[in-house]
Amino acid sequence: MNFYPTERIALFIDGANLYATAKSLAFDIDYKRLLALFRSKGQLVRALYYTALAEEQEYSSIRPLIDWLDYNGYTMVTKPTKEFVDAAGRRKIKGNMDIELAVDAMELADHLDHIVLFSGDGDFRSLVEALQHKGKRVSVVSTLATNPPMVADELRRQADQFIDLANLQEEIGRDPSERGQRGERRRQEHGPVDEFEQEDLIET
Repeated sequence: MNFYPTERIALFIDGANLYATAKSLAFDIDYKRLLALFRSKGQLVRALYYTALAEEQEYSSIRPLIDWLDYNGYTMVTKPTKEFVDAAGRRKIKGNMDIELAVDAMELADHLDHIVLFSGDGDFRSLVEALQHKGKRVSVVSTLATNPPMVADELRRQADQFIDLANLQEEIGRDPSERGQRGERRRQEHGPVDEFEQEDLIET
């Protein structure tokens, strides 16, 4: 990874997309280690995590992760999902966070030198280009190691730097032996394991 020690860095994490990418690579992310990694690369200004939540549910398996991130250095950006019925009468859940992420990135850009986008969504290509026009460096974190790749080709080409999540596994991955552990000791040391179900992270 190419970072400069004096750079002001911010992480913009598309929660649903990052979860799907890590799952496709068969490893769990240790969010404490992820934050430490990027703090070591420069001056980390902010780490923002975006996800939609189904608020009407009594329990969501993503909630412990959200709470842990909120208390441990991440800025959480959430909104409730919306349920609707499509033309075919099928129940659909809508909870896309792309607009929120893009607006925040543009607003914070003047206080940053390097934006790190954790997403492979090709819809962000225009955002990356707009940030570059403001003189900012943009790195995209996703993967080419799956078939098909999780990152859109147009997004990877637009980025100043592409970082394959597969190459970060040794630095930010959680020890698989911890996967089944429960209890307060695990929460205090590492935060919750990223074991929630895909349907808890809504992407449309």
